[in-house]
Amino acid sequence: MKHASPPLSAIAPDVLSGGGSTQPGAPVPLQGDEGVGTAAEAANDLVDELEPAVEWREIAIPVNLHGERVDRVLSQRLSEFSRSFVQQLIGQGAVELLSPVGSGASTLKPATRVRAGQVFRVALQPTPQSQAFVPQAMALRVVFEDEHLRIIDKPPGLVVHPAPGNWSGTLLNGLLALDAGAAELPRAGIVHRLDKDTSGLMLVARTRACMDRLMAQIAAREVRREYLAIVQGSWRGPGEREIDAPIGRDPQHRLRMAVVDLARQAGKPARTTAQCLATNDQATWVHCRLHTGRTHQIRVHLGHIGHRLFGDTQYAGPVVEGLQRQALHAFRLSLSHPITGEWLTCRAEWPTDLDAALQTLGLRYNETLLPALA
Repeated sequence: MKHASPPLSAIAPDVLSGGGSTQPGAPVPLQGDEGVGTAAEAANDLVDELEPAVEWREIAIPVNLHGERVDRVLSQRLSEFSRSFVQQLIGQGAVELLSPVGSGASTLKPATRVRAGQVFRVALQPTPQSQAFVPQAMALRVVFEDEHLRIIDKPPGLVVHPAPGNWSGTLLNGLLALDAGAAELPRAGIVHRLDKDTSGLMLVARTRACMDRLMAQIAAREVRREYLAIVQGSWRGPGEREIDAPIGRDPQHRLRMAVVDLARQAGKPARTTAQCLATNDQATWVHCRLHTGRTHQIRVHLGHIGHRLFGDTQYAGPVVEGLQRQALHAFRLSLSHPITGEWLTCRAEWPTDLDAALQTLGLRYNETLLPALA
């Protein structure tokens, strides 16, 4: 049956900033990596990101730039960002004059003239403002496209959103170059994330109405997202397993997540359905469906039951010759079109690097083993 989802404010009016504002610059909260959740959880999952919250840069003024405006100089040195965003950073007090001592951010204005030898320190943080970043043309595989929505097949190695350590060369930069209208949307229309080294399908809104409705569908768990993974070891137990285990930050490794005891540690409920597609003594090909949206959920849950992903060095996963990333692929995505109500099911091709790894491990990709849509 065809239907269109209500706006996000109808489900969780407190999720949109400004009490449900739909102004073009207002941020729309994202869900965490690789999953879905409630509207409130969607906003909270931003806190779970494992990248550093702030990146500090120090910029020294050379002789040839003496007397130039500080916003012009900093925008030249911070080439990943627009000049208007640099002006915002100055106005917000995120730019500090370190040397010579005696003048701070409170006295700095965009039109302030710099002097040779001065050193400025800039605090850089992720922002939902698309206009903060520069368009960068890149080859993006579009699986579905209309005036409201795009579905992208993200390659491995592509960061989704600018953050410390990856301020340019991201999917957001590519979307800004692909679609002029993307600059008017928070995060260029991106409504969820995949890890850098996870490949596969991503939803990208092209209008604000579509973005709000996509977020409503994600919050209501009306978007079905399925993954394929290659994990270590022979499969144990029943062919299909429900992994219902809360996830929080790993107290021993702060750049990891882990299954936690909520009575003792901070965390959130998490649930994954994992199904064995094929197995042998050294590896298993697994289908996963997410029911919640926690950072690194599939990686953590499969590791929790004794099956780490091949190539996932962050979680001590085993290596396999020729594979340079974690063996995880978002292969199928199904939803009611947020505007037209038409039912959409999209597939991403099985990547060649994962196919080679599967064969190296003595298994074969078999289309007939993939579960049918419920």
